[in-house]
Amino acid sequence: MQHQLSTLDYVVFFIYFLIVSGYGIWIYRRKTGHDGTIEGDSKDYFLAEGSLTWWAIGSSLIASNISAEQFVGMSGSGFKMGLAIATYEWMAALTLIIVAVFFIPVYLKNNIATMPQFLHQRYNGTVAMIMAVFWLALYIVVNLTSILYLGAIAISSIAGLNLEFCLYALAIFAVIITLGGMKVIGFTDVIQVFFLILGGLATTYLALNMVADHYGQSGVLAGFNLMTEQAGDHFQMIFKRDNENYMDLPGLTVLLGGMWIVNLNYWGCNQYITQRALGADLPTARGGLLFAAFLKLLMPVIVVLPGIAAYVLFKADVFGAAEFGSGADLNPDRAYPVLLNILPVGLKGLSFAALTAAVVASLAGKANSIATIFTLDIYKKVLNPEASEKKLVNVGKIAVVVAMILGVLIAPHLGIDKKGGFQYIQEYTGFVSPGIFAMFILGFFWKKTTSTAALFATIGGFLLSVLLKFLPTITDLSFLAPFGFAVPNAAGVYEIPFLDRMGFVFVICIIMMVLISLFETSRGVKTNGLEVDSSMFKTTRGFAIGAMTIMVLLTVLYTIYW
Repeated sequence: MQHQLSTLDYVVFFIYFLIVSGYGIWIYRRKTGHDGTIEGDSKDYFLAEGSLTWWAIGSSLIASNISAEQFVGMSGSGFKMGLAIATYEWMAALTLIIVAVFFIPVYLKNNIATMPQFLHQRYNGTVAMIMAVFWLALYIVVNLTSILYLGAIAISSIAGLNLEFCLYALAIFAVIITLGGMKVIGFTDVIQVFFLILGGLATTYLALNMVADHYGQSGVLAGFNLMTEQAGDHFQMIFKRDNENYMDLPGLTVLLGGMWIVNLNYWGCNQYITQRALGADLPTARGGLLFAAFLKLLMPVIVVLPGIAAYVLFKADVFGAAEFGSGADLNPDRAYPVLLNILPVGLKGLSFAALTAAVVASLAGKANSIATIFTLDIYKKVLNPEASEKKLVNVGKIAVVVAMILGVLIAPHLGIDKKGGFQYIQEYTGFVSPGIFAMFILGFFWKKTTSTAALFATIGGFLLSVLLKFLPTITDLSFLAPFGFAVPNAAGVYEIPFLDRMGFVFVICIIMMVLISLFETSRGVKTNGLEVDSSMFKTTRGFAIGAMTIMVLLTVLYTIYW
């Protein structure tokens, strides 16, 4: 197997690089009004206020969300457990509709620019500062490094390049894009998504054709039908308790439980994501979110089906231990890189560009969010309240470079266990998601929620998550098994699936926040309710039709692959 790119592949890749870089420079000079001396203000730089179109917002959301975590990690999960992992993508489509209808109007009505600003306005400066520092640490140490790490490994294995070189190259490319600000990121992400989808579909097309060819047939439809025959267990959306992957996707929880917390927290309470919409007016922001929801329906075709195809070919001995390892060393995360290495010359360069585009766009979006939080919520509020707009923009650019340097330094030491990159990231970010989401959702819609209650959700939610994670080592949880809330691991010890664990922590946080808030308000503690009225949640007919279309499509998909 050829683990390097041909000259034609490099030509295709550099054409992509030149298009993205050239378009980014053009956007920077034309759309922002920069002539090399004018720097613009901080809101223009960080939020691209009033300039992103609905299609730019939607494309940027997807480009920032889809990275090596999906291309490599989710394809690996497709290899391991099948179509069920697509529930993260398809449930995200529904989540985006909810965020567009209920969350974004609250942010825009109250002139929110960052998530810590929301917490400061709704609760107090202490809650906001704690979360600002926390988010910076999370974004740099977990998210930025994992994107760099997984991306560099994938690119290194495909191109045969040194891992450290790949880390540095990805970081430098992302910095070039990020230093132009959110306008450049938003509009160049349209091109990134084009390459991402085109290259991803090409990989899927050839993978399905390869399955068909192996069994003496031809065409992608024949390949897909053969996959459903040869790996029928990989086309189930809802796992039963006896499924070996139940711990990762515990039955109906993916529709009724913790999966909602994962998605609503990620898409609705995350600076990295919401930042794209915070600089737009409400109709444009909602249009962008709806467009992203439609693109989300397509993502499993690009990132999950190739993983299932690789599994079928592995079962048929087309691939073996040389590509995936064997026994305890079997590595599902090799699925996408293995498939890319069998692509024909030229097309391999296109798919390589698609993977690089996904990684770079995610890095740029994450770095911009890190810079935004540091500059507007820490530097401006604590370190230099009198800073000029030009100074804030320059500090933001320095923060981008520093964050990326830290990511490059930390990434080589990042360990990802046997459960696969995507599941690893989901589980360990799940330690903080329930408490944060509880703090946001009550902060939105219940004016009596107090700052002390918010602090409990932040700190107590994390501690509860840690406790439930290690509870099986303290006590026997088999009494939860009849309810499906505990399953035995390889050692026979009953554990709580992490999505269920998130659900439990979220419910406990909500109950405790309500009790704390009621106790404090009964003693005269004042709260800072947001400006919210029912008219904010009305949508246009076009949006309603689009949302209903997505819900119908999802109903059909889940009915077919239940």
